[in-house]
Amino acid sequence: MSSGNKRERELARAKFERQQARRAAEANKRSNRNRIVGAVVTLGVVALFVAWFVRTGSSGETPIAAPTDAATATASASPSASNPSPTLTSQVTCTKPPAPRVSDLTWPKAPERKIDPAKPYTLTLDTNCGTIAIDALAGKAPITVNSMAFLAGQDYFNATRCHRLTTQGIYVVQCGDPKGTGQGGPGYQFADENLPTDGANDYPAGSVAMANAGPGTNGSQFFLVWQDTTLPPNYTIWGTITEGLDIVRYVASQGVEGGATDGIPVQPLQIASATMTPAYPTG
Repeated sequence: MSSGNKRERELARAKFERQQARRAAEANKRSNRNRIVGAVVTLGVVALFVAWFVRTGSSGETPIAAPTDAATATASASPSASNPSPTLTSQVTCTKPPAPRVSDLTWPKAPERKIDPAKPYTLTLDTNCGTIAIDALAGKAPITVNSMAFLAGQDYFNATRCHRLTTQGIYVVQCGDPKGTGQGGPGYQFADENLPTDGANDYPAGSVAMANAGPGTNGSQFFLVWQDTTLPPNYTIWGTITEGLDIVRYVASQGVEGGATDGIPVQPLQIASATMTPAYPTG
């Protein structure tokens, strides 16, 4: 790896960590403010500072990108040091997604643990670009998989847009926010688990991990790693993509709006439905 590429990766990781620290500080600020105002919950200004998870690459909220009518990948794109593109090994066709959901379901506490960690679980994302199947690591991340199973059973992810793409230093597509702004969540948080060993490429291509704003702040947002990525080992790995990695790589190959390296993907990726098999028990 050239010194220039190494420096770019270091800068990107530093940016990612600064964003995490900023979100955590904002979350602490919100918590302190809530203790002060007590019952005065009608003060809408409090909501402006909510930031639970690592999200956007910009300081403000960004509207969802206008969808394209259709897009097809049939060949590889030319990579560059500043904005590498993945090699596309199969055809991916994306259709124009409908308008994303605007409602945001929330719950006061994390769901009761009902999954069996000894069983295999699969989360299937039916998207406008095809099917993405995730082998959920219930034995290694039972709290996380239990939450994902619960949320899928509540149709929480249905009609939601993957709101963030990073193409320099770290290589992920981030999803799981019904608001589509990077500031949404299910109303509860839970502990970290199955954190990787610190080192190069600790989040290899195909990994699925939770976004957060610091220890124990997992909610609903998760990221799909489309190229080997090195990050601080602070993000729960709860799954592996077994089908549809080519879809994530195609979305990445189309780049970020405005030519940036972190932001809204040019090619919209919308989850039409999310199904966990076996399903979260309802009884």
